[in-house]
Amino acid sequence: MQANVRIIDTEILSDNWYILKKIHYEVLEKNGTWKRQQREAYDRGNGATILLYNKEQSTVILTRQFRLPSFLNGNESGMLIETCAGLLDQDNPEDCIKRETEEETGYKITNVKKVFEAYMSPGSVTEILYFFVASYDQNMKVSEGGGIAAEQENIEVLELPFAKALEMIGTGEIKDGKTIMLLQYAALNGLIS
Repeated sequence: MQANVRIIDTEILSDNWYILKKIHYEVLEKNGTWKRQQREAYDRGNGATILLYNKEQSTVILTRQFRLPSFLNGNESGMLIETCAGLLDQDNPEDCIKRETEEETGYKITNVKKVFEAYMSPGSVTEILYFFVASYDQNMKVSEGGGIAAEQENIEVLELPFAKALEMIGTGEIKDGKTIMLLQYAALNGLIS
């Protein structure tokens, strides 16, 4: 498809935290004519997320933290329940998610399974998110988790019955897309009885 798109110009609109670009380009239409368009794209890097599950106890580990964009868009408290996640930085997805899991949840995991990857908001954000699952037990707990204070993280670790987590999608207590996707993956694939 790339032969059907020509980048004309790129403007940097913001390079504060991540990069917001305005792209001017042409697209080859079905009738053979080139049509000029422009869009903004937010490049925040790629990320990884994981669902920790305990098959014997039928539980999952999730996190709760304040998310300003959700607050600005009607989430009264700004708090979201989510799967552990983080940006890749210089890591590969597997190393990233192992590091983020220990920082956020306090569990040191070694065996992770990549289950899929997805563009989460392809109309405006360049990010690909890599989705993982891993089993956990109490022997893997090495700290209280909660994130890194220097990164302004204040994360609450939640251990929930899997059935309750699934119910929370329907009640609206869980509204985070990546979390819904991983919980449904677990249900569809029988990770937890």
